[in-house]
Amino acid sequence: MLLNCQNIIKVLPIVRLELYNKESSFIVQNRFLNQILFILKNHYKYNFKILTCISSTDYPENFYRFQIVYELLSLKFNCRLRVKILVDELIPVDSVSNIFSSATWWECEIWDMFGVFFSNQDNLTRLLTDYGFQGFPLRKDFPLSGFTESRYNVIKGRVVYENVELAQEYRTFEFLSPWEDFSNK
Repeated sequence: MLLNCQNIIKVLPIVRLELYNKESSFIVQNRFLNQILFILKNHYKYNFKILTCISSTDYPENFYRFQIVYELLSLKFNCRLRVKILVDELIPVDSVSNIFSSATWWECEIWDMFGVFFSNQDNLTRLLTDYGFQGFPLRKDFPLSGFTESRYNVIKGRVVYENVELAQEYRTFEFLSPWEDFSNK
């Protein structure tokens, strides 16, 4: 069954509808996110009971830098739906863990990797980086080599943190491609 998007648009405050390969995506305002997800989960015509994933992408050139995507699944209708919101690093996002209990892990992961803050989240902790880690590694303005490195110091008997020092300077390698050389003969 294909989701009837026209009915949802009439009922819910949807900013924009996107269709790609017969899959629907809605962009909604941040302030209506909890209400929309609650209706999509509990209304008998939709029954999106499973939150399969929450992901985020970083677009630093946009006014709203982060796009957060909530992927929903309705087993009753065998249908998927994406609900998207656009935020920047200063706008907190309301946690949806009171609607979908599985959201806690993904919200912590997005906080850890992108720095998007989730309000009303009981356990917003770092999952994939260390406790003293500075910055958010999946932001596009985060340096590739990072700021610090950690290693185990045998003499001190503990993990130490040091600033990153590159062992050699960057080089440019200008080798001729063997294919280009072959085509000239």
